[in-house]
Amino acid sequence: MPLFLDDEQTMLRDTARDYVSEQMPVAHMRKLRDDANPDGFSREHWKSFAEMGFTGILIPESHGGLGLGQVEAGVVLEEIGRNLAPSPFLTTAVAAVEALKGSAQAERWFPGILAGETVAALALDEKAKHDGKVAMEAKRSGNGFVLSGAKQFVTHGHVADLMLVAAQLEGEATLFAVPADTAGVTATPERLTDASLASRVTFEDVRLDGDAAIGGDAYARMLDAARIGASAEMLGVGGGAMDMTMGYLKDRKQFGVAIGSFQALQHRAAHLYSELEVARAAVLKAQQDIDTGRAENPAMLAAVAKAMTGLATTLSVQEAIQMHGGIGMTDEHDIGFYMKRARVLAEMFGDTNFHADAVAKMAGF
Repeated sequence: MPLFLDDEQTMLRDTARDYVSEQMPVAHMRKLRDDANPDGFSREHWKSFAEMGFTGILIPESHGGLGLGQVEAGVVLEEIGRNLAPSPFLTTAVAAVEALKGSAQAERWFPGILAGETVAALALDEKAKHDGKVAMEAKRSGNGFVLSGAKQFVTHGHVADLMLVAAQLEGEATLFAVPADTAGVTATPERLTDASLASRVTFEDVRLDGDAAIGGDAYARMLDAARIGASAEMLGVGGGAMDMTMGYLKDRKQFGVAIGSFQALQHRAAHLYSELEVARAAVLKAQQDIDTGRAENPAMLAAVAKAMTGLATTLSVQEAIQMHGGIGMTDEHDIGFYMKRARVLAEMFGDTNFHADAVAKMAGF
């Protein structure tokens, strides 16, 4: 299957690009940071995402959504990344929707997501770095379950309506849908290096109904969607940093000429472009194969995409700072925000080393 967007996907990308760049440029993120916005994102823009139809991209038509796929969700995520737009789109409209499909919980949560009123958070990690392991336990209690434990770095955890919590149930990692206002759930937010908010969430004897367990398959499916989605957003971050840097190379003059005319910088720019395109191919391959049902090993595709975009986006933001010189180190210039966002996204759902190791193990090494 050709690794490029079809006409309808291109139209969706253009629509998303126009909306996000006009309504949620980097200046929007800077203002949220400077104002110490307690939510970490604009609820007005989240509702606008719903009005544009973005929040329903992955929701089946039978539930009022568009019934589209990972490719379409990815083009929106790339524009979010390109503009560093703070949004719960990845955790809510992508990961949570993918997890809830086919479950009894879908009827409860999909309407709010479609309306841009519901925010979902993923409570997965228990350590400083994502290691793919789940130690937190769920115990059966009558017809339901009891959860106890703590999770780290839960993005949007302090404002979430729904938390998707990974816990061990009888020896299997299982996903639970937990309303955030359930007794015993406490979220304490912290600002990360990119000015986004993530929480430490504690669960103290949290009692859940029997239909709260949505299964191990849902957990695996959600992780794949989250990793591929984060990869698409990272592509946007890398592409946005590259675009800003190319503009600077054309405008900045030394010795009476634009520094972009220097061959050494041209070589570095060409190398950066090629690395981002290779990463883009890995992401689009994963999205297409999952959408068309051709993916024999979705976890492998997700790991390759996350590892490749981690390398390419890190290269992009590092080169951006280098080529901007001293001004790139200042808070007044926007390019530094790309470095910070790239660092946070690189760690989400496993960094490059984690996924490179996963690929090697799945390949039999």
